[in-house]
Amino acid sequence: MGGGTPHPLGPIWEPVENTAGGHRLTGMTRAIGKLTALKIGRPLKPGRYPDGGGLYLQVSPTGTKSWFYRFSLHGSRREMGLGSLSAVSLAHARAKASECRRLRQGDVDPIYERNARRQQAALDAAKTTTFKQAAASYIASHKAGWRNAKHASQWENTLATYAEPVLGRLSIQEIDTALVLKVLQPIWKTKPETASRVRGRIEAILDWAKVQGLRQGENPARWRGHLDHLLPAKAKVRRVKHHAALPYAELPDFIAALRDQEGVGAQALEFTILTAARTGETIGALRDEVDTSAKVWTVPADRMKAGREHRVPLTPRALAIARDNADVQNSDYLFPGGKAGKPLSNMAMTEVLRRMGRGGITVHGFRSTFRDWAAERTNFPNEVVEMALAHAVGDKVEAAYRRGDLFEKRRRLMADWAAYCETPATRGRDKVIPMRRNR
Repeated sequence: MGGGTPHPLGPIWEPVENTAGGHRLTGMTRAIGKLTALKIGRPLKPGRYPDGGGLYLQVSPTGTKSWFYRFSLHGSRREMGLGSLSAVSLAHARAKASECRRLRQGDVDPIYERNARRQQAALDAAKTTTFKQAAASYIASHKAGWRNAKHASQWENTLATYAEPVLGRLSIQEIDTALVLKVLQPIWKTKPETASRVRGRIEAILDWAKVQGLRQGENPARWRGHLDHLLPAKAKVRRVKHHAALPYAELPDFIAALRDQEGVGAQALEFTILTAARTGETIGALRDEVDTSAKVWTVPADRMKAGREHRVPLTPRALAIARDNADVQNSDYLFPGGKAGKPLSNMAMTEVLRRMGRGGITVHGFRSTFRDWAAERTNFPNEVVEMALAHAVGDKVEAAYRRGDLFEKRRRLMADWAAYCETPATRGRDKVIPMRRNR
């Protein structure tokens, strides 16, 4: 050997790999143990400082120091990080490098071996992570991106009701197709819409767990190419039961009878019909959402199903109802409930229907009544009607809506609707709304 201080343990030689022809040969070259704790503790210029045996200390341009192990594999030079100097001492780095050399002598890739150990450690951790814990973590990490708090509570409630009794205490890694089916099969035929949502939520949670390293393999809750071979399609389970709707020919008679009813519930129901709104949009309406001068009711995005602000043109009758309630009631709500500071109950309008002997129809069904009337009695374009119902439409139509032209068309549509609702009962069944031009 050349000059220099001998290693305290005597000469230690590093193995050299000759990858020519795919064979590994070992020989004796330079000694291991070139670095000292004193030297590496001093400020060093950026660069790589060999300790021997494939171990190097790397100093970055910013002065940070870290260890790496260099080796050859199938003719390619590879480097494996061993940690920073602040976390890994010289002795520890040498021990790590020694273990890497041992693996290479056994023709094992140390990087692959380390990754396998990490993966196994993650799987071991998964054995203590239950589905319930994973679900809670998933909801917490996604809640900020959901449109409102109600969406998060729906996730929590459906999982607690249907998934957690079967999966809740099980390790996230244990969940397989049989367990997913055990959750879904009892409700797949009786509650297909709910079952479909539960399946999708389980699938999302299991995908999240896989990305987190908590499980391996295919997702047992996946529909396409997996569960679709085991369960009938949701659409084939049974026909969707639509909300019972009043035939539009009967609407003028109904409106006349409704106006004989007393109370906030009756006013809210007529307002809902005239605006083609959903129940939740009406009972949550605030007085300051109504611009009486512009004759517009603006429902904020966080109260809309589609998550977008919705402007509703108000006809004279709808505006009169809004003004009456805004002027008389001492509440922020347009239709206040019996308790101070609370809105009208979501059952109040249903109770009005029952009092009128119309228990066979629903409040939501009046949206279908409006849709049928518009399709059969007017020539308004479909996208105008869909926009009036706050349904999602194409991008081009959305752009037109933002310019305001669809809103003006909707104002005319709602004016025709109000006129039809107020048609004298003796004429309402047969009267056809005359078609306007230039819509």
